[in-house]
Amino acid sequence: MLDDVKRVILVLSGKGGVGKSTVSTQLALTLKERGYKVGLLDIDLCGPSVPYLLNLEDQNVHQGPQGWVPVYTDADQKLGVMSIGFLLSSRNDAVVWRGPKKTSMIKQFLEDVYWQELDYLVIDTPPGTSDEHITVMENLRQVPQCSAILVTTPQQVAIEDVRKEITFCRKTGIPIMGIIENMSGFECPTCSECTNIFSSGGGKSLAEYAKIPFLGSVPIDPRVGKLAGQGLAAVKELPESNTSKVFSELVRLLADNDNNSNGSL
Repeated sequence: MLDDVKRVILVLSGKGGVGKSTVSTQLALTLKERGYKVGLLDIDLCGPSVPYLLNLEDQNVHQGPQGWVPVYTDADQKLGVMSIGFLLSSRNDAVVWRGPKKTSMIKQFLEDVYWQELDYLVIDTPPGTSDEHITVMENLRQVPQCSAILVTTPQQVAIEDVRKEITFCRKTGIPIMGIIENMSGFECPTCSECTNIFSSGGGKSLAEYAKIPFLGSVPIDPRVGKLAGQGLAAVKELPESNTSKVFSELVRLLADNDNNSNGSL
């Protein structure tokens, strides 16, 4: 099912709560706004938030002759989404599974979803470097272009966990596109002044230390927060925001890289 996927982007972090799902959804929406055909796969089985972020919680997954049919956000089928959230009766339902059952579910997501032709498949992962991540890596060996975006917040504890994720990627042979520092200060929606309510610059320092690209700082912006649950792209609704600028630049880097056809940034 991944034979027609041109490029896979894994969104990873060693720590929960750093905004991986927000980064995944805004990246997918930005790619869609730029005219690409995109898939968004949510494999965070115990905390599937993508259906909520994209305002798709009332949708159901259907089985077709060629496999599971993803839920599409638009009539043109430019953005398809798959998540275990579509298989649960309520957002309050808990997934209480042991490792083997999680592994089996992720393999189904990777092997049985009929994405059709995709320019990009964005995969939103759970925190850590556990069974779920190993299963993903094993099933993505067939994809010629696969790379990872690491998400951190400025706090030292998050940065320490991302160090482990860098080691994981290097051991499994996944090229790292770079690091995004999320929640990098609070941006006032009135005056656009940014206040560093946490520390700042940790993501950039880690990128320099690990010799990988730094992809930008995304501040806490209440205007962007209001887009959650509506399935709206910051690049369309808030084109002058710092969040929009970071994701626009990220998509430009992806396009330049693909035009050069060298596989990874």
